[in-house]
Amino acid sequence: MKNVMILGAPGSGKGTQGKILADHLSIPQVSTGDLIRAAMKAGTPLGVKAKGFYDQGLLVPDELIFGLIQEILDSPPAAKGVLMDGFPRTIPQAEAVDRMLKAKQARVDRVVLLEVAEADLVQRLLGRAAKEGRADDNIESITQRALAALSS
Repeated sequence: MKNVMILGAPGSGKGTQGKILADHLSIPQVSTGDLIRAAMKAGTPLGVKAKGFYDQGLLVPDELIFGLIQEILDSPPAAKGVLMDGFPRTIPQAEAVDRMLKAKQARVDRVVLLEVAEADLVQRLLGRAAKEGRADDNIESITQRALAALSS
């Protein structure tokens, strides 16, 4: 079993590099944002709960995220391991993932930290915002998120 975590600031390339690495290792890439959107679209019980928070503009609570992660870890495609893209972000999240993996007699095998200069992060996020039509992403909010990620 191979369990890998890719960490880094928004715009550092976690999703891009994670896909390449997950494909190379033949393991699923787990992005919490993708999990939440897929669960909401599928109307799963956890997705319905998550949508309630999402629709109010609130962060989805860790307990729901943990449920989504557990579902992935219990799925047949994850039998050989998973690549976690940008998760965990906090110590309680890391401890929860550690408990989930220990219950499966597994552990995190590798952690990859992507470091990118602040100016590059801002330019990448501005480009992504323009490409994906993210009207709420502007220089002020992008700079604030990049600085917060760099300081954590």
